[in-house]
Amino acid sequence: DKVRVVQTLLFVQGINTLIQTLFGTRLPTVIGGSYAFMVPIMSIIHDPALTRIEDDHLRFLSSMRAVQGALIVSSSIQIILGYSQLWAICSRFFSPLGMVPVISLLGFGLFDRGFPVVGRCVEIGVPMLILFVTFSQYLKNFHFRQLPVLERFALLISVTVIWAYAHLLTASGAYKHRPDLTQGNCRTDRAYLISAAPWCVLMFYRIKIPYPLQWGAPTFDAGHCFGMMAAVIVSLIESTGGYKAASRLASATPPPAHVLSRGIGWQGIGILLSGMFGTLSGCTVSAENVGLLGSTRVGSRRVIQIAAGFMIFFSILGKFGALFASIPFPIFAALYCVLFGLVASVGLSFLQFTNMNSMRNLFIVGVALFLGLSIPEYFREYTSKAYHGPSHTKAGWFNDFLNTIFFSSPTVALIVGVFLDNTLDYKDSARDRGMPWWAKFRSFQGDSRNEEFYTLPFNLNRFFPPS
Repeated sequence: DKVRVVQTLLFVQGINTLIQTLFGTRLPTVIGGSYAFMVPIMSIIHDPALTRIEDDHLRFLSSMRAVQGALIVSSSIQIILGYSQLWAICSRFFSPLGMVPVISLLGFGLFDRGFPVVGRCVEIGVPMLILFVTFSQYLKNFHFRQLPVLERFALLISVTVIWAYAHLLTASGAYKHRPDLTQGNCRTDRAYLISAAPWCVLMFYRIKIPYPLQWGAPTFDAGHCFGMMAAVIVSLIESTGGYKAASRLASATPPPAHVLSRGIGWQGIGILLSGMFGTLSGCTVSAENVGLLGSTRVGSRRVIQIAAGFMIFFSILGKFGALFASIPFPIFAALYCVLFGLVASVGLSFLQFTNMNSMRNLFIVGVALFLGLSIPEYFREYTSKAYHGPSHTKAGWFNDFLNTIFFSSPTVALIVGVFLDNTLDYKDSARDRGMPWWAKFRSFQGDSRNEEFYTLPFNLNRFFPPS
């Protein structure tokens, strides 16, 4: 079941990535699963109506159907906000100053998934971090037949080398007598995923192609749907920061308001597909792949589309899904230390368009950054000690809504930063906020380069003219 979920996630997110790069923002962004959905999903899994089911597999199927129903209903939030251009109207209140804490905390806000996870298996995580930095930065000028191999493929090479090293440690029995927690973080054969997955190479009938409603008919519960709506809102805000960061790393102009809204609408369709197929998660812009744009210096949407094709191809082969699921997570955490850091630095780079000699700007950025880190940390600490979030009323949907919103650092930063930026001496501070530079990118006609980056393919602009 775990392998099938991973395969389905790869399959659907490959489709979503293709859709986004073709018809959405058209930026070179990978659409992946989002941590924002974990709070409502865990709430659904621990729903008393589901925990009373004694059969493990039946409880798993019932939980999947409940998550599917919540995702299908809540996807309407992004679909409506995107295609109605309401999010385009909202985005006109964003300034470079207001976006600094949002984009920065898209990276900084995930610090707990970086070195704290690397430390769970130091002998794998630290070598991975050192090797990736060495290949991508110190040896980036190494060329093979005029191709900067190590700079372009540092991630693939370093993951392959360290995964082989981890498998060697596992096969040699290095973790045979270690605690279960250490084995779960370090071993490459955990849960026997590879041996349990069928080989699907030549026989077509053994190829597992994910299909809609493969777990059964979705079930719908109002409380589950309301809680999931908060995760969809968080995903929307995080994706907004991700699109703006990706445009900067890909050397594109900031996405005009209607392009941003168009991308959010298609992302809503992506969440709908996630609910239909049953991926156990919604979707958002992959922050680590945005950071990878800066690491590889490849900002081509064609490369991302080819990668999406690989995601779809590998997802239907059981052994590949099992392979990806068996890679020790500290390997990815080591990558996060670099890639999330790059995303955070892109957010800070927007400060160059503002006046940081202004006490007003210093106040807004400082307070938004601090609260964006501090409030989610409070919610995490409270939850780890009390086994429930700070919002703990009898209304479960209300608890899920608030706890999900305030678990997200970019969301808190947007609420605080954009509110202060648009209420605190905003009439006399347009230049300090960076609005003269920002204003020309609000509309499609504002910059001649927009046509190169954001025009729809297949001459579709005739039917959907840019605004």
